[in-house]
Amino acid sequence: MRLTLEHLSKRFKHKIAVDRVNAELTEGIYGFLGANGAGKTTLMQMVCGILAPTAGEVKVDGKNNVAMGEEFRDLLGYLPQEFGYTPGFTAQEFMEYIASVKGLKPAFARQKTRELFALVNLEEEAGRKIRTLSGGMKRRLGIAQALLNDPKILILDEPTAGLDPKERAYFRNILSEMAKNKIILISTHIVSDIEYISDQVLIMKKGRLLRQGPAESLLPEVEGMVWSCRIPVREWPVFERGHNVVNSHNTGEAVEARVISPVRPCSQAEPCVPVLEDLYLYYFADEEGKK
Repeated sequence: MRLTLEHLSKRFKHKIAVDRVNAELTEGIYGFLGANGAGKTTLMQMVCGILAPTAGEVKVDGKNNVAMGEEFRDLLGYLPQEFGYTPGFTAQEFMEYIASVKGLKPAFARQKTRELFALVNLEEEAGRKIRTLSGGMKRRLGIAQALLNDPKILILDEPTAGLDPKERAYFRNILSEMAKNKIILISTHIVSDIEYISDQVLIMKKGRLLRQGPAESLLPEVEGMVWSCRIPVREWPVFERGHNVVNSHNTGEAVEARVISPVRPCSQAEPCVPVLEDLYLYYFADEEGKK
């Protein structure tokens, strides 16, 4: 299966939310990485057919997604950034409702729900009202409903919102197992969500697709630009204002910092091996007022 985004654009009045995005995706995990407001959610909604593009189109094996109608919806699983639910439903009742909306046979839906509740660790919560579930449980329920029809195209918008670190790790493992026969799109601003599981990383900024490729193929862009520095505490405020600091740790007498800079930021700076977070901060530090 091949999912193609052709010159995909979306304009809202005077704002261009997505600007001429092109991509060709086959089975695997694709991490759309960008700061809030980069256009990721708008792009995901166009891929799902929720929003009509201003220009361009989405195709599945050469067919327009909207023109495919029910055939496309049968292929699709979607977890939106803002996941709506009926609080009076139990988790089980909610899954039954989603199954009816998707036109699934009751016997298949019941069996699939049992499998998915086991997968997302909600077996013991199946009979609980959704309003009594924690934020992480609700998010896991959202993941389960997205998988209910065994989709071939799975779109997850900020999927780990509300999950603790252990749940995030478990979620990444689940996705890795699924990726063999699905096209999975993950939209996130959290680097760790996609760093090790994505077959390709797609960096979006201000509606445009800046870079696409395996993480290791993108990192050479910041090769020789990542430094480890040790700055005296009294000098730190001035240093921090003038540099793109990835992270820092105050040891009492000095601040140990990881810095992105095209030139050596201080005389004692030592070069570091870049990671995906460094690349992210390189592109988005200006939105944090650091570049």
